[in-house]
Amino acid sequence: MYKPYGMISALPTPMLESGEIDYESYSKLIEHVISGGIHGVLVGGSTGEYSLMTFEERKENIKFVTETVNKRVQVMAGTGCHRTKDTIELTQYAESVGVDSALVINPYYMVTSDEGIIEHYQQVANNTKVGIVIYHYPDATGVELAPELIHEISKIEGIIGIKNTADGIHTSKLFALVKDDPDFALLTGFEDLFLPTLALGGAGAIGLVHNLVPDKIAKLYELIQEDKIQEAAALNQTLLPLYQLLEEETVPGTVKAGLKALGIANTTCRSPLKPASSEFEAKIKAYLN
Repeated sequence: MYKPYGMISALPTPMLESGEIDYESYSKLIEHVISGGIHGVLVGGSTGEYSLMTFEERKENIKFVTETVNKRVQVMAGTGCHRTKDTIELTQYAESVGVDSALVINPYYMVTSDEGIIEHYQQVANNTKVGIVIYHYPDATGVELAPELIHEISKIEGIIGIKNTADGIHTSKLFALVKDDPDFALLTGFEDLFLPTLALGGAGAIGLVHNLVPDKIAKLYELIQEDKIQEAAALNQTLLPLYQLLEEETVPGTVKAGLKALGIANTTCRSPLKPASSEFEAKIKAYLN
């Protein structure tokens, strides 16, 4: 059974001042991360501003990225919606255009019970053939899934992994529960946890920094796979300032400022999100140089 692996870039969606998607810059970004050695891309995640898009825009976004990648690396598509019915429809669409997996965020805002969360994932998995990756991001949703609950969801046929954007203690407890399951991939969503998660045996990491220094992020993964932990730690140490810098202002504005500094995309964010300040732009440009 396929399961996601490696370093997967959480793609921001380049936006013009008009609010339209800048597909020319989008293509440049995709080529940049693929040529840098990244193992996959995530389209329509939080960094991609999916929550500020219409349903049709989300479909167009997924289709464009899948066709542009053209099976050169893995494509994961964010398909989570508030309604289970909508999540199924968008996941079925993503499957139809050829994604490798679908990232489905747990129900939030209208908070349900553990049983409701399990049923949500069960229904999505039952109605699609593409593998489902749980998206756990309690800092954003306000809903934290216990490691034991995630473990239970992981046993549903068709659930192939998790993007666990949660702290180290939670990740460690979850890893202890799922480490012996060959069909379930634990991927971290926090840059600070890349090294420890991979060193423990986690399947990979989905992150922001992949968009800016894909070659270094791919190298970090390779070093750990080769059991060169000290070399990986040294490389990670050089990347720590960038991890921290990207959190100084609002994401995805900070990532887009980095792409501007690299000459890949000079775009903004969709309202009500704000782009990075000119001071931040100067700071990240100096760092990347």
